[in-house]
Amino acid sequence: MDSAAAIEFHRVSYHPQGEAILHDLSLAIERGETLVLLGRSGSGKTTTLKLINRLLTPTSGEIRVAGRALPEWDVIRLRRMIGYVIQEVGLFPHFTIEKNIGLVPKIENWSRERIRQRVEELLHLVGLDPQLATRYPRELSGGQRQRVGVARALAADPPILLMDEPFGALDPLTRAQLQREFLDLEARLGKTVVFVTHDLNEALLVGTRIALLEAGRLVTLNTREEFLRCREPLVIAYRNAFSPDFNGERGRV
Repeated sequence: MDSAAAIEFHRVSYHPQGEAILHDLSLAIERGETLVLLGRSGSGKTTTLKLINRLLTPTSGEIRVAGRALPEWDVIRLRRMIGYVIQEVGLFPHFTIEKNIGLVPKIENWSRERIRQRVEELLHLVGLDPQLATRYPRELSGGQRQRVGVARALAADPPILLMDEPFGALDPLTRAQLQREFLDLEARLGKTVVFVTHDLNEALLVGTRIALLEAGRLVTLNTREEFLRCREPLVIAYRNAFSPDFNGERGRV
């Protein structure tokens, strides 16, 4: 396995109660890259994500984060170094935006002033007015709530971000805007990102490499350029499923 990798899977399988969900997955995710897990519903994408932060435990094989096998990590410390962004956002409705974003820093015993400054900094970073800090999630639009979800994941400056269909529930215009903003954040922050999507346009836009999963198995792992040239039948089927004018250019949606 690659000791320089941020996250490593070595022959990992997940078969709860005998149900085959993930099979013999081996891959290394490099520090600072955005690896996209691409595939249809039920292909094993979200399961792979949940195995990284120990929401699930593999049936067999080994996962390493920062060079350490997952059982060697204190699960609380592990999860605090991993930001998690999901499609439903998962904000606490009875917390203000400031309290939602500042939750992990508060647990980490940051001072009130340091948390306030961090919340203001992050709201600027994700393109929101800091005056929104006193509002509640119900008072924000879907796009604004998703930005808050990203800000919350970044609050304690974790080196790893897990993003599970983060823009999937948004209307096309808002989704395109947030994808472009994510590219900017990706370039500025240099985080290691594992990004789940079923959308090929999104995968080619945000990913440095693309891991295509099907029925719990890794079909192919390519750079975006290699993916566009790959002759694997399932890759061709994905490309053919998109509009004729699709060209996979980075920076286009």
